[in-house]
Amino acid sequence: MDILHNLAFGFEHALTWQNLMFCAIGCVVGTLVGLLPGLGPLATISVLLPLTYSIPVNGALIMLAGIYYGAQYGDSVSAITMKIPHASSIVACIDGYQMTLKGKTGLALFTAGISSFIGGTVAIVVLACLAPTLGEVAFLFGPADYCALMLLGFLCVSFVTTGSLLNGLAMCLIGVLFGQIGTDVNSGMERYTFDMPFLAEGVGLVSIALGCFGIAEISKNLDAKNERTPFNGKIHLMPTWPEFKRIIPSALRGSIVGSVLGILPGGGPTIAQFAAYAVDKKVSKYRHEIGDGAIEGVAGQAAADESAARTSFIPLMSIGIPENPVMALMMAAFIIKGIQPGPNMIGGHPDIFWGLVASMWVGNVFLVVLNVPLVRYWLSVFKIPYNVLFPSILFFCCIGTFSVNNNLDDIFVTAAFGLAGYIFMRLDMDPAPLMLGFILGPMLEENFRRAMLISRGHFDVFVQRPISATLLGIIAVFIAWQFIAFLLANRKGAKPAARGHDDDDAQGKDGGGVTPQVA
Repeated sequence: MDILHNLAFGFEHALTWQNLMFCAIGCVVGTLVGLLPGLGPLATISVLLPLTYSIPVNGALIMLAGIYYGAQYGDSVSAITMKIPHASSIVACIDGYQMTLKGKTGLALFTAGISSFIGGTVAIVVLACLAPTLGEVAFLFGPADYCALMLLGFLCVSFVTTGSLLNGLAMCLIGVLFGQIGTDVNSGMERYTFDMPFLAEGVGLVSIALGCFGIAEISKNLDAKNERTPFNGKIHLMPTWPEFKRIIPSALRGSIVGSVLGILPGGGPTIAQFAAYAVDKKVSKYRHEIGDGAIEGVAGQAAADESAARTSFIPLMSIGIPENPVMALMMAAFIIKGIQPGPNMIGGHPDIFWGLVASMWVGNVFLVVLNVPLVRYWLSVFKIPYNVLFPSILFFCCIGTFSVNNNLDDIFVTAAFGLAGYIFMRLDMDPAPLMLGFILGPMLEENFRRAMLISRGHFDVFVQRPISATLLGIIAVFIAWQFIAFLLANRKGAKPAARGHDDDDAQGKDGGGVTPQVA
């Protein structure tokens, strides 16, 4: 009953005309930011942060939060329609873009919108019910536990890759190597920079994402002999009842995965989308279709994306620890307004805490009401012939890359990864595992070093801690299970071949060496 009373108290503050206006502004701006390649909530919030001085406390925080989770949905639109992702919509490129190629763009965008609503709703329930205590879970994770968690994340390669597993592992390793470029934090030495100053701070995720997915896809389309239009024909927006029944279970699974990973520092939407996709590819009844334009491939990652974006507020507001750069900017907005996020925030500023929680559900409704009807207008842009559209896409890719660091060198880096991505596509090597390795590699290195420093070089720290030991046990069981399944599959495939060889010998002996031909 206390939760319902607190939510009712929060809605009293969130449903004022002023806060509704700021929530709508945040959702619209966030969606538009998500649509533009390379731009994201981090750059937008940093630009708009000075405006919070003249905006009331509740309105400012509600607007900035709306920009954050509104951008998550906008990311999916550009990934599904043009295969140009942001960090939180990389997985949407796999099945979402395949649905676009099959003429199901409207269905894919509707699935992303509804799944985002479901994921946001589940995360808000988690945020309201468990925020005071669930944030403390993050304190239980030490460096060794995070290291084991990152290793568990690498198992997603076998689910994310759409081609050969060996190629997927190779691409993941390449991503890990790209993640090592830059200055080593501990020693101060430059690694793999080749005496190029602009590589001293490493390669940006935006450059790799836009290059390997966006520019590479444009190059592939231009290489085709037939003229291509990204979207053509009638818009089929509403799913059939069988299709809708496929959306709900996947969205609920993604919501749970995203809600859990959103709480952990270093998790968030980027990791949650890969994890949700891996879960769907393992437990979904239609898992054999995932990777080739399945609804589940869009629904699960969209729900995980939105739920993780919202539950990432839990460590910030309950223990005062921002888990990603966007949350660090949100923390700055709190401090600008004279509010210190942490354990005392809920009791000291209940109107701000519960008003922000309630506004997230209001923003959820805004995103559905605004974006689902606008799908037809988004798609009308893509009726333009491709030879007219692609220069505009390249222009926005360059603008988005440049806006991250205001550095022209980033555009050249993006172009280089565009060439590399085109080569990968020609070799039938999926770039999604590369992104997974690039994201998890530096996190694994950082936590491994911390664990070694704390344990003074003893590896038994990974089995002494219950969380890391459990995670490593899960990894061992999974690898053993996969190995046994591989041996059984090979044994079943070898037996029919042996029988067929014996039959051929028998036919040769009985029929004078003449083998019957089948038309």
